[in-house]
Amino acid sequence: MAQEALDLTQLPQLPDARIAILLSKWYPKQVKSMCAKCVEVLRDCSIREIDTHTLPGTFEFPYAAGELAVLASPPDAIICFSVVLKGDTMHFEMIIDECVRGLGEVSREHRIPIINEILPVTDIGQADSRSANDDFNKGIEAAVAAIEILHWRAGLGISDNA
Repeated sequence: MAQEALDLTQLPQLPDARIAILLSKWYPKQVKSMCAKCVEVLRDCSIREIDTHTLPGTFEFPYAAGELAVLASPPDAIICFSVVLKGDTMHFEMIIDECVRGLGEVSREHRIPIINEILPVTDIGQADSRSANDDFNKGIEAAVAAIEILHWRAGLGISDNA
């Protein structure tokens, strides 16, 4: 079954939302492309407070998310973009497993949605196809997920991370 492009026409406007985006410095072409598409969708939903943070690597994402979560004015959601390419050692599995576990812990502990677009790939072509300048760029999916979860949360009457 072919993947369908997401419908962006019905997304809610969230002018008061604060979004943090974490970027890995590795594979900058793909990471920056996903980030650019994400920011485009967020801005189309009137989100203006978007802070990006470039980190040494993917392994640092849980730590950075935890630090953002305890700021006096934490973000309403955190979006993570990275590419982790499988090599000949167990490094790939260690990074992916620990990062996903750590981000989940931060999300639950601080009640901040964390959108995971850390791409575990076996060849760079997989990352290229998921970060292409088209309607299937993972940055679009990440923005939509953040917008939809924040809108859902607001519908519950939850407006902050306290």
